[in-house]
Amino acid sequence: MQAPHTTVDPSEIAKFEAMAAEWWDPNGKFKPLHMLNPCRLDYITSQIAAEFGRNLNDPSPLKGLRVLDIGCGGGLLSEPIARLGAEVIGADAAEKNLPVARLHAEQSGLDIDYRHTTAEAMAEAGEHFDVVMNMEVVEHVADPLSYLTAIQQLLRPGGLQICSTINRNPKSFAMAIVGAEVIMRWLPRGTHEWSKFITPDELFDLLAQSGMTPVDRKGFVFNPILWSWSLSERDLSVNYATASTKPAV
Repeated sequence: MQAPHTTVDPSEIAKFEAMAAEWWDPNGKFKPLHMLNPCRLDYITSQIAAEFGRNLNDPSPLKGLRVLDIGCGGGLLSEPIARLGAEVIGADAAEKNLPVARLHAEQSGLDIDYRHTTAEAMAEAGEHFDVVMNMEVVEHVADPLSYLTAIQQLLRPGGLQICSTINRNPKSFAMAIVGAEVIMRWLPRGTHEWSKFITPDELFDLLAQSGMTPVDRKGFVFNPILWSWSLSERDLSVNYATASTKPAV
């Protein structure tokens, strides 16, 4: 049997495997994600609620939804989504991330199915999901269009994908690379490659080419005075997220 095509970039996987043990240290190498996580969750849950008619004030508002966290890392998003009642599958091509994720979920009393696999392999196996969380992954793959096409294949008709990434412009170079990697040392140097960043218009075009319908995009904006992140309707200049759906048959 022929192995499924993969867009995994081995050099990118090696970067994150080297940091695997630090996923749940809020002051470690993943400090930027810990800081950003509440803002990411606000966007993800609000989009899911709008798309599937859920009330986030209910005890288990995401019950009955099958959610894939692709590029799950240590489970920073998988765990809160599982707490909201969803059936969560966390997938990562970096194998060393998964024991960390499994152990933390077990300690937290959460049942999350973590797998060492890729989007392409899961699509080849015929997996389907109501929601795919595709956060800060697309800028690390070798072929964004092929990768997003695999994500589209993983969605059920009417399914929702949330995809976040980093814009490509001088400001994003200053903030995401010089600021985060050189000055603040939040991330090891070389974590990101500016040339792989994707503008919002480029991402919308890729999403459409892959067979999904873009329906929303918002920026994640960092306030250095308040030392916090917020959602913005207009400022997509550095970090941003998009929502797209797979047309219902």
